[in-house]
Amino acid sequence: MPRKLTNSEIKARLILIVGITLSLTFVISTASLLYGLLFVVQPLEVSPNDESAWSLLAPMMLFLTGALSGILASNGLKDKDRDNPND
Repeated sequence: MPRKLTNSEIKARLILIVGITLSLTFVISTASLLYGLLFVVQPLEVSPNDESAWSLLAPMMLFLTGALSGILASNGLKDKDRDNPND
C-alpha cells in the first residue's frame, strides 16, 4: 500500500503540473502564431489577420509570463510541516 503524501508534497506536484501546463501553452501558442505569421502566404500589405494575431499575442504572453512567474515566486513560500510544531 503506497504511503500518503504530505501537504508539501501535494503542493509541489500541483505547482509542477500547473507550471508545465502553462509552459506548454506558452510555447505551443507562440509557435503556432509565429508559424501562421511567417509561413502562410499573404498579400504584401499588412493583412487584418496579421494585425489581429499580433494584438492577441502581446496580452497572452504577458498573462502567461505573469502566471508562470507568480507560480515560481509562490513556490518559495513553504508551508510548515505539522510534524515539528516547535519550528
